[in-house]
Amino acid sequence: MNADVHPKVAQVQAALHAGGVDVTVRQIDKATPTALAAAEYVGCEVGAIVKSLVFMADGEPILVLTSGAHSVDTGLLAGRIGAAAITRATPDGVLAATGQVIGGVAPVGHPSPVRTFLDVALRGYDEVWAAAGIAASLFPLSYADLLRVTGATEVEVN
Repeated sequence: MNADVHPKVAQVQAALHAGGVDVTVRQIDKATPTALAAAEYVGCEVGAIVKSLVFMADGEPILVLTSGAHSVDTGLLAGRIGAAAITRATPDGVLAATGQVIGGVAPVGHPSPVRTFLDVALRGYDEVWAAAGIAASLFPLSYADLLRVTGATEVEVN
C-alpha cells in the first residue's frame, strides 16, 4: 500500500492478509458511512453490505456483522447468545472496542479480539463488502472468508 493509505486501512489490510484473505482494501474518494451509501457506491444490493455494529452484551463489547438489509433485534440476539441484555455501544465504546469510528468499523484490525457474531443472511451473497477502518474504505470478500478471518459465531440477528 502506498504512503497515502490511512493507518486504519493499512491495519485492516494487514489483518486480512494475516488471516489468509487475499483481497485489496480500497481507500475510496468519498465516505460511505451507511449501508445504503456503500451499496450505491459499489453498485450492489444493500443486503450485500456488511454492517459492523458494536453492542454491549452484559457489559462486554461484541461485534455483530450483519447484512445491510437487516436490523439487529437485540432481545432475540441476547437469547441466542446467552446474554441477559444487549444494548448499543456509545461512540466512545465503539472506538474503545475496535479502535475505529462508527461508519468505518471493519470486521478485523482491532487492537484486541472482540467477540464476533455473523448474520447468516450474508451467506446468500457470493460477495459481500465491508468497511476497512474508515468511512471512505471498502473491500470485497466471500462469506466463507469473512467467517474464517473473524472467527465469528454464526447467528440469526432478526
